[in-house]
Amino acid sequence: DAVEISVADTGVGIPDDQLAGVFEPFVQADSTARAQGTGLGLSISRELARGMGGDLAAQSRQGKGSTFTLTLRRASVSS
Repeated sequence: DAVEISVADTGVGIPDDQLAGVFEPFVQADSTARAQGTGLGLSISRELARGMGGDLAAQSRQGKGSTFTLTLRRASVSS
């Protein structure tokens, strides 16, 4: 049993040939001057999700935007 949280944008999207690599450390899909950061955020986020028994996945269409989905195990509640 899992919970999914998705966040979508209508930005430039990520090219198909770069999508698989966005979760690798120090990789940025957009290497232009407007890109900021070190390329660690998605890598760390996915590792945290996996450390909690979940995952972080991405879907994207270039020119249409991207959707990132965090999946985590549902917590059980004890009485």
